[in-house]
Amino acid sequence: MIIRSKAPLRLGLAGGGTDVSPYCNEFGGYVLNATIDMYAYCTIEVTDDNRISFYAADRGEYVESESITEMELNGKLDLHKGVYNRIVRDYDLKEPLSFKMTTYSDAPAGSGLGSSSTMVVAILQAFSEWLSLPLGEYDMAQLAYQIERIDVGLSGGRQDQYAATFGGVNFIEFYDNDRVVVNPLRVKNWILNELEHSIVLYYTGASRESAKIIDEQVKSAESKNQKSLDAMHELKADALIMKEAVLKGDILTFAKYLGKSWEAKKRMASSISNSHIDHVYDIAIEAGAYAGKVSGAGGGGFMMFMVDPVRRLRVIEQLKKQDGTAMNFHFTKNGTEAWRV
Repeated sequence: MIIRSKAPLRLGLAGGGTDVSPYCNEFGGYVLNATIDMYAYCTIEVTDDNRISFYAADRGEYVESESITEMELNGKLDLHKGVYNRIVRDYDLKEPLSFKMTTYSDAPAGSGLGSSSTMVVAILQAFSEWLSLPLGEYDMAQLAYQIERIDVGLSGGRQDQYAATFGGVNFIEFYDNDRVVVNPLRVKNWILNELEHSIVLYYTGASRESAKIIDEQVKSAESKNQKSLDAMHELKADALIMKEAVLKGDILTFAKYLGKSWEAKKRMASSISNSHIDHVYDIAIEAGAYAGKVSGAGGGGFMMFMVDPVRRLRVIEQLKKQDGTAMNFHFTKNGTEAWRV
């Protein structure tokens, strides 16, 4: 038997960072995001050789062992092993499983599109399909969060797991005690087309470790650093305005607050931006972009710029002169999916 799954990556449009504890536990967080047609993929081939193997094809990493009920987390494909360990433990599997797993992603780790969390969701979805697990959408996203953040111990927020699971354009609220409310937005097709046509997605060619940036943000929140807290409050307020702008198709207001939020986000942690990012940003603005931001935690990876569609090619041409790559994308409506072959 062969099981395959995929989960969509996401663009963080507004409020990113307010979904991270302890900020969201105390003040509540708001995030606006949308999934795009770039994915994390997982294939499980069921075997009977009493072996377990994980192969991350895009990273060239391979792990193999005898079929056991708990695999050691030692820095080698820990997310893959973390999902397996949790499945065995939570669903009281009496016998260890035997299978080959192959994964890959359309975006590298550290891209700012939520690739690591999305991969966890894709792997969970494949196991759920194989073992007929009783996982609803909220269950899936929360379990993915617990595996990545608690079991494996990687710092980060909560938005990626919910975006990958639910899919589409969502306004997501985060509160204490792990309470999350996903509000799917009914955005008219012409607005999605206009928004899509107004965004230039640019890969800087430099990925970053989001966990280190998140750690700095967490320390600022824990120490009640007023500058950082004020920035997060601003991001949260901007997310509400940007949600309304998207629903109304007010692209100029959305672009205005995208730039405003980027300036606020840079005040949350010193490593969110750097000289290279600032240089790329300035080039895009000089070429005619309204505003832009780094997608995800910051420090590198993908940047997105809002442009007048008639100036889109000019902005892309100027960005191509740098070391990165302009990427085409489309918004998607579906969340994670799995099927049997």
